Amino acid sequence: MKIGWVLFRKEMLELLRNYKVLWMPAVFILFGLTEPLTAYYMPEILQSVGDLPEGTVISIPTPSSAEVVLSIMGQFSTFGVLVIVLGFMGTVSGERRSGNAVMVLMKPVPYTSYIYSKWSAAFVLVWISYSLGMLSGSYYIHLLFDGISFYPLLKGSLVYGLWLIFIMTLVVFFSSFSQSPGLTAFYTLGSTMLITFLSGYMTKTLKWSPGQLTNYVHDLILYSRWNENLTVTIIFTVVICLTILLITPTISKKKELS
Repeated sequence: MKIGWVLFRKEMLELLRNYKVLWMPAVFILFGLTEPLTAYYMPEILQSVGDLPEGTVISIPTPSSAEVVLSIMGQFSTFGVLVIVLGFMGTVSGERRSGNAVMVLMKPVPYTSYIYSKWSAAFVLVWISYSLGMLSGSYYIHLLFDGISFYPLLKGSLVYGLWLIFIMTLVVFFSSFSQSPGLTAFYTLGSTMLITFLSGYMTKTLKWSPGQLTNYVHDLILYSRWNENLTVTIIFTVVICLTILLITPTISKKKELS
């Protein structure tokens, strides 16, 4: 436990030194702010840059607060996921290439402590970044729109946060045996797109897939409806994450010894 805590502090210090604790939350906050502002001022934006004939009136229905929240999450599903992958794709493979992993593991450091400290540091940073992004977006939604009920927003945010943690866990997993950070990004993004596509195409067969979390969040935010499959999907996603975390140190150790 003591070794794990020391390694965790080392990882957090490393995130501070390479400025990830600054630019990653900044990106999430930026997208959290952009969506409600863009949705609210879209008619004025089109009017000013659209080069339309004089006297043209643009009438765009004002989206609901729930729709803006889903729009923010949509941005996180694209750019947010990309930021997470780019931010942590070298968490193990990058250190292996630079030789830092060997320097750490030459000491009496268990592979479990080494991997879990990296996952824990990434977990903290991802949740801080995501939470700040949602808080900034929610603030402007309450300023510019009608606001949204607290509990559906909280539940939806927590469920969607689990989806981001699932992706982050995949990043650490693929980084544990990939030869380069680039391959880690390729494997993670490819797996994420495949899971999302299959979950959207086979909704009944894969109703408990982690890829369904974003669909169930849609019902939760828009209609305050907890889908009957959501509870099992959450449990299944957590089990997958825990399973990945259990096998990752073994895979990483075999990679180091090969």
